[in-house]
Amino acid sequence: MGRFARTLAAAALASAVVAGSAGWAAGGDRQAVAAGPPPGSSAWRADSVSGRALPDPAAASPREVARFFAGLGGAGRQELLRRHPLVLGNLDGAPIALRYEANRRAALATGEARWAPFASPQRQVLAFDPRGRGLVAEVFGDLERARHLAVVVPGSDSDAATFDDAGRAPHTGPAGMARSLRAAAGEDTAVVAWAGYTTPVGVGLDAATGRLAEAGAARLVRFARGLDAVGAPDPALFCHSYGSVVCALAVRDTDAADVVVFGSPGLRAGSAAELRTGARVWAARGPSDWIADVPNVRFAGLGHGADPVAAGFGARRVPAGDVRGHTGYLAPGTGTLAAFASIARGGAR
Repeated sequence: MGRFARTLAAAALASAVVAGSAGWAAGGDRQAVAAGPPPGSSAWRADSVSGRALPDPAAASPREVARFFAGLGGAGRQELLRRHPLVLGNLDGAPIALRYEANRRAALATGEARWAPFASPQRQVLAFDPRGRGLVAEVFGDLERARHLAVVVPGSDSDAATFDDAGRAPHTGPAGMARSLRAAAGEDTAVVAWAGYTTPVGVGLDAATGRLAEAGAARLVRFARGLDAVGAPDPALFCHSYGSVVCALAVRDTDAADVVVFGSPGLRAGSAAELRTGARVWAARGPSDWIADVPNVRFAGLGHGADPVAAGFGARRVPAGDVRGHTGYLAPGTGTLAAFASIARGGAR
């Protein structure tokens, strides 16, 4: 095949990504990215406590934030909690328990019914940003004492409104996936449901390109470094659908021990080696997952490239023969969930 013919073939495949194989790229609006520090950061920067300037939410590293709080007494912490809950609750590197309380107060202070569930004192909300569709991260288990840590990174249509996703099966949605994984992994494992980036809506151009994944990867890297700064275990990243694209772009800059992609449209890489990570790379896809019908191409910015479950990609395969559809990977009783739980505990070597 000549160069012109190959170009035409690639263009046709890329068009299939946009035009919609199994509904792919059939709709969805382009999303405005929620970027930068949360609202209230200007007031935070202008403030001080105990005669000390506050760490810049945009410029200070999570380790610098952790050092600041290590030298700050209880009275100073409570003052910041009272004055700046929204910033404090999203400040990577700040003490875990302080962030939980800050986010409870921030959700309550919005006065909006849609945020009220996140103000419950029974919840451990590690990040809460009400901009746009809402960004949320919640911990299941005891993060400060856990021996193992997993972070679930969801895909399209994940936001504050769908976080609990009570209308679907209990093992779907960011919180449902995290709860299911934590129940299977056991008491010494903490699991974070991280809906901390702007996801595509539907299966439109946002889902077929890397624009939102690149922005999400930067946020995931900072979040992971924040966990490391407070002494959390090296995480296993469990990345569903479009979330796998986010993880693929982020993993090289995290201390992740494992990255597990499932229902993935591709990782914007030709092989596991191209991810340039020391983490073990795992991939799973169920027999009835429609994602298998998405062309594994990259052309003119469209598509996400090679199939991560293909033998030549180089990822470790996770058996997924009993998975149903695109969202059944963490269904209780499946072999896939059992394998995921073993990986989360550092096993399956």
